[in-house]
Amino acid sequence: MGLIKKRATQEPAGTHSVQTSRDTKNPFCVLDTYSPLKDSQTQLYTALREAVPIIDAAIFKLVRLIGGFKITLDDQNAQEEIAYFLETVQVNGTSYGIHSFISSYFEQLLTFGTAVGEIVTANAQVAALYNAELSCIELQRGDTPLDIKICNTASGTPVPVKYPNLILISLLNPTAGRICGNSLLKGLPFISSVLIKIYNTIGINWDRLGNVRFAVTYKPSNESVDKTFAKQRAMQMAKEWGEAMHGDGVRDFVAVGDVQIKAIGADNQILDSEVPVRQILEQIVAKTGLPPFMLGLTWSSTERMSSQQADVLTSELEAYRRLLNPVIFRICDTFLRLKGCDAKFKIEWDDITLQDEVELSKAKLYNAQADKINAELNILLNGSQI
Repeated sequence: MGLIKKRATQEPAGTHSVQTSRDTKNPFCVLDTYSPLKDSQTQLYTALREAVPIIDAAIFKLVRLIGGFKITLDDQNAQEEIAYFLETVQVNGTSYGIHSFISSYFEQLLTFGTAVGEIVTANAQVAALYNAELSCIELQRGDTPLDIKICNTASGTPVPVKYPNLILISLLNPTAGRICGNSLLKGLPFISSVLIKIYNTIGINWDRLGNVRFAVTYKPSNESVDKTFAKQRAMQMAKEWGEAMHGDGVRDFVAVGDVQIKAIGADNQILDSEVPVRQILEQIVAKTGLPPFMLGLTWSSTERMSSQQADVLTSELEAYRRLLNPVIFRICDTFLRLKGCDAKFKIEWDDITLQDEVELSKAKLYNAQADKINAELNILLNGSQI
């Protein structure tokens, strides 16, 4: 498949190494553990996703719901070649296809509020796409408020990248005057810490009260013999009780004298955590923008409410797609220009469908019935008989 004849380009021939990766040539690899982070929120949000599974599930759910896309051009040859490129381009070291790159890019954008990627070229062609670590990147203001310098901090000192036009950056809900975005998880650390305390306390209480422990009390009588051998009898009872409790199968414990056995903690009750946990989860779910049923929460909701939640989620996904469009445009535009083609193209996303198959089938049935009624009315109006 050939394209229009290549035109002269200013891109130097040869291979460009990834500009935003760590320096793996350092023999003192232990020093690589040092990350010159300017903002510790990256570590905070990573730990937050690991500690609260519903947050992690919400991020992956949004990544999957964003859907796929295709590129359309008027030139058929260019259409086939860019489609092949999007399906086979190498992504990082183990994946292929632009959808793999966009998924990792979008996940980073939601988690940290800032996503950084890179177009890697070789022999004046797009060879790969790379998702950069934020710990290796530092954004600095340039000479003007509209100028941003992209620096690599893997060596410990910020060094501006040589080809900033190959770097892809997206910001989520950026604050005015700042050069970084805001994470989708912003505002959740506090209430998530309360949720973790509740779960941790539930575990401790069940360990204390759920695992029944027994108190065996031996009261010797006033006889001199019992008082003399009280210690030996108590030790013998402890041994026999331990063998009865930890042995295989069910075993009986037999003792002589005034022996009382009581369960420790059986009379206490664990606090009901359903109401506070639900209140916290409502805050988390509201922040993600997903309907509760998509996260496995069986909260009561009417059919109309579910439909409205689906409509709101659709608008959320459309907003996320608008953030990703410039990134996809830069990748495709760079590929076509390096091929010597300046044809215009469009990004067409797949339709967002949040309804189940039953509802879709009903909608098709209703449309078919409406078409049939319209056809019958047209025949009647024309004076014909059915």
